Amino acid sequence: MGEFSPWHLLILAAVFVLLFGAKKLPDAARSVGRSLRIFKAEVKGLHDDDKDAETTPPAPPAQLPAGQTPVAQTPVVQTPAAPPTPVPGERSDSL
Repeated sequence: MGEFSPWHLLILAAVFVLLFGAKKLPDAARSVGRSLRIFKAEVKGLHDDDKDAETTPPAPPAQLPAGQTPVAQTPVVQTPAAPPTPVPGERSDSL
């Protein structure tokens, strides 16, 4: 119990063919293969970026002309809109 025998795999393949059709299965397999290839390339790129960040020293800050001070940039935070407050005595559902 817990092992797949060849019969289990054959029945599973037959169910997939019946559910999705024989024409869509190759396209689906091709799409999954492309997605995995893209995912693998992106993960490799992330690892390469991490290695580059560890070996590359940070760049020196840009020199400002005399008499100017740097301006700190603050991030913009958007808060979701609050739901309307109910009015006492008014129905909340619309007809």
